[in-house]
Amino acid sequence: QLQLVESGGDLVQPGGSLRLSCVASGFDFYYYTIGWFRQAPGKEREGVSCFGSSGGTTNYADSVKGRFTISRHNAKNTVYLQMNSLKPEDTAVYYCAAVRLIGGLCGLSGPMYRYWGRGTQVTVSS
Repeated sequence: QLQLVESGGDLVQPGGSLRLSCVASGFDFYYYTIGWFRQAPGKEREGVSCFGSSGGTTNYADSVKGRFTISRHNAKNTVYLQMNSLKPEDTAVYYCAAVRLIGGLCGLSGPMYRYWGRGTQVTVSS
């Protein structure tokens, strides 16, 4: 059974850092594009970053460029999201999502992803 499990969310002060992890199981991770999304209370879901299959391209939302870094470790079936210089507006539930895409393509549109995790809460507050 395909499963995505996020972890690493926490309460952190503005300017702090967190690293989120998304561990996948039940599918051939190498051929899947993985995306990170977030949703704050009362707001629409937003694409944050993605990493294409088989070591493909990466992409970032303008709101996180220069602060967030996505990486993937295929042997561990894991994608990481390193978040630095966190701001209160980064507060949200963060989800990872997966879709099988040959060729390493990557996008930040939610509907292109088929499988979703349950999310991890990130709160940035003093």
